Amino acid sequence: MKMMKERIVIENIPALVWGEESDKVLLCVHGKMASKDVFVNLAQIAQQKGYQTLSFDLPQHGERKGEAARCDVWNGIRDLNAVGDYAFRRWKQVSLYACSLGAYFSLQTYPERPFRQCLFQSPIVDMEYLVGQMMLWFDVTEERLEKEGEIDTPIDPLRWDYRQYIRRHPVEKWNVPTHILFAGKDNLQTLQIMNGFAKRFGAALRVAENSEHPFMSDGDGESVKEWLENSLI
Repeated sequence: MKMMKERIVIENIPALVWGEESDKVLLCVHGKMASKDVFVNLAQIAQQKGYQTLSFDLPQHGERKGEAARCDVWNGIRDLNAVGDYAFRRWKQVSLYACSLGAYFSLQTYPERPFRQCLFQSPIVDMEYLVGQMMLWFDVTEERLEKEGEIDTPIDPLRWDYRQYIRRHPVEKWNVPTHILFAGKDNLQTLQIMNGFAKRFGAALRVAENSEHPFMSDGDGESVKEWLENSLI
């Protein structure tokens, strides 16, 4: 299927609008190491269901690689608010798709937004757990992190200010009808965490038992496609 693409800029944020003109849109927030350009398959599914798709680059991703702004929660919230404002001005109906870190940014930014529905793939719903795991993996103590402020790791820097923000801002409100696709072998969140989130906020949870966090192994593409086709309404 041929996809129309409109390149736009939203407050200096490079973005794409995919698909034929519609009064409804699927706003997509990518995860770490991805970009606005990865959503071609999702945009095709969305178009079949009457949606356009809006995607954009988070800081230090896609066309924004090398920029000074870091891909952290503060800059994520700023950008998601800007893109969210644009989406709700341009379209009558807005739904949300977010993956991994993009889901965490969405939970922090959008608790009051009237999305029609939300799709989360491999979402980070408990960032405090993930940061705690990283501290264990790289043998970083609470005392050392507080003293040094920031410590590089092979994954991401550990930051004291980030850790303090996470503790002060747990996810307490999420009223959007939500579908979650979670990998049974996810090493960034646990099934217990995901079950707890789904129960607390009334989300529909599907667990792909043999998949890992990125959903990039053999057969994962079909699993994601089937979940999207059945979940997006």
